[in-house]
Amino acid sequence: MRDLGDERLSHNFAGSLLVAHPNMVDPNFRRTVLFVSEHEANEGALGVIINRPLDRPVAELVSGTPPAGLADVPVFLGGPVGKNQLMFAAFVWQKGAGLKLNQNIAFDEVSDAYGHKNLLTVCAFVGYAGWGAGQLESEVKQKAWVVKKANPSLLKLDRLANLWFDIMRTLGPWYKMLAAAPDDPSLN
Repeated sequence: MRDLGDERLSHNFAGSLLVAHPNMVDPNFRRTVLFVSEHEANEGALGVIINRPLDRPVAELVSGTPPAGLADVPVFLGGPVGKNQLMFAAFVWQKGAGLKLNQNIAFDEVSDAYGHKNLLTVCAFVGYAGWGAGQLESEVKQKAWVVKKANPSLLKLDRLANLWFDIMRTLGPWYKMLAAAPDDPSLN
């Protein structure tokens, strides 16, 4: 993966990964990897955290019987906004367009999506992350996030929990060292 850094500041971040800088202290985003699903410079951005699995399937979080075929869909903490909602989303690879997240799809569409050849995975998210107009661009400029190109190989369900650390190791020795540092260095 290549670091897109400042090259992306004036571009649309939709379809990109935001990797929290190791120095980020906000507990909502510390050591997170977000997938930006929507971004309009004048409107803001929307995304979900993809590396915070709740280690519980949909069946354990919904009252009543889950929709057909979705009981075992993994659930992730998607972000600090709207934590009282469960959102199903399908990650789809579109040749030429890259990775897309189809959010808020109907239950019958999620069940039907499992047969789609470009489908990578279906997940459920509790909450999401949102930015106002210009906020995400400002945070990227301040280097709160490392912007990475998303690719299908990253969305292996068994890899997602460690994705932040895996990406940090690819960024070089400085990031690898920062990623390995304890949350409170005084306890070291």
